[in-house]
Amino acid sequence: MPPRARGGAVLVLLSLSLAIAADELQCACDMPYCPTPTCTGKVCFVSKRREAGRVTQHKGCFSEHLLENCKPYVMEHFGVRCCNASMCNAELEIYLRGEEALGQSPSLSNLLLLIFVPLLTLLILVALTILFLWKLAQHRRKRLLLFKHSDLGDTDLMLKASMVGDSTLEDLLNDDCTTGSGSGLPFLVQRTVARQITLVECVGKGRYGEVWRGVWQGENVAVKIFSSRDEQSWFRETEIYNTVLLRHDNILGFIASDMTSRNSSTQLWLITHYHEKGSLYDYLQRTTLDVETCLGLAASIICGLVHLHVEIFGTQGKPAIAHRDLKSRNILVKSNRQCCIADLGLAVMHSQGSDYLDIGHNPRVGTKRYMAPEVLSEQIRTDCFESYKKTDIWAYGLVLWEITRRTAVNGIVEEYRPPFFDAVPSDPSFEDMKKVVCIEQRTPTVPNRLFSDPVLRALPGLMKECWYQSPAARLTALRIKKSLQKLQQNLHQPKEEHSDVSVL
Repeated sequence: MPPRARGGAVLVLLSLSLAIAADELQCACDMPYCPTPTCTGKVCFVSKRREAGRVTQHKGCFSEHLLENCKPYVMEHFGVRCCNASMCNAELEIYLRGEEALGQSPSLSNLLLLIFVPLLTLLILVALTILFLWKLAQHRRKRLLLFKHSDLGDTDLMLKASMVGDSTLEDLLNDDCTTGSGSGLPFLVQRTVARQITLVECVGKGRYGEVWRGVWQGENVAVKIFSSRDEQSWFRETEIYNTVLLRHDNILGFIASDMTSRNSSTQLWLITHYHEKGSLYDYLQRTTLDVETCLGLAASIICGLVHLHVEIFGTQGKPAIAHRDLKSRNILVKSNRQCCIADLGLAVMHSQGSDYLDIGHNPRVGTKRYMAPEVLSEQIRTDCFESYKKTDIWAYGLVLWEITRRTAVNGIVEEYRPPFFDAVPSDPSFEDMKKVVCIEQRTPTVPNRLFSDPVLRALPGLMKECWYQSPAARLTALRIKKSLQKLQQNLHQPKEEHSDVSVL
């Protein structure tokens, strides 16, 4: 073969090898399921866990190309870093929060501060100490105000954990076994539980992945298996559940989170309490409600939303949280016909003390059908936490409308329909919703029969106050909760004692 031909063949082979390399990477691998020191995948990763004071680090590869969503994910007890070059994870290091990078050389700026300007360092430390003491005093003051204020003295704002049933899970989730962060289980137990679960049946599918009913030591649990494209939602829910105290009757109970290997691929699991009645969306399809059930469902949802929205101060406190994707599919119905809010993959957190708004890094957006006008018009103040809370209130009004449609009054009830079913297609686009909600400023039609019931006649006004175009004019979750509690009290009074005065 002539030299020029041989050179051309070499270039072709080199191009092919580069194309293959661009698609498949060789990665260092020391995970338990790796038969060799290397593995082949689309993205290399390094993960680290801290369990019972012991730190373990593993290396491996993802079978799907997740790099665009694989930002450095580091918490106090768990962390993941990724890279996209062959064997790039061989020397890749990851440090958990609070963990010092041993062996790192001090930076030049630190050396200058330590050697040449000790006085400046001392002044900075004194200033930081004063600032810390001032913020601590502010926290204590706000905490006293929180529990003295008549509007925030509700018992469901207290942090007593609520268990479900007499079970092995209850024993694990008691106060003696928590991490103190609200996860309910230490990380070692979380991983142990995840690897002992048997998946029984798929009970739901969506863009997020799948939900399975699983069995752990004879008890049902729900296993949400995230798709690769929704990996950031798993990261976000895991982060929130493991750093925030979220135990509440009306928030879906968290059990464990784990990155596990099944069928030669990495799966992201979120394990929660199982509720056989399913989502509120499914429940309303097949169930006609009476007035008492209607108010019970509505009140329990708003109780969960109040718990999310309020910031609780103190060592056992929590930041304020806005859900951002509240809808009937993300609300589960418990066996006692109370509801609990699920899916915190889009949640936003805010702490008044640090004035830090944590919006996460999830590229996913909320459900278009439930988007508030300011979201559809892209005029929402993304730097203001109150803006996100007001979008939850808009969505809650739509969920309340879904519930009232399925409530029988004088023997009359309507079939289930989603909000704006008569105005937009079954899978509306962003522009479809913007036209109806922002330009035409339409809201769902409230059933007329509600006005003939002495208790339910207050609900149309409540919904109206959730649907103002101006976010500032909408009710707060706490105000809605108190209104619904008053309606529930009126329900058990003799009819002649019902007040016609608005509960708002």
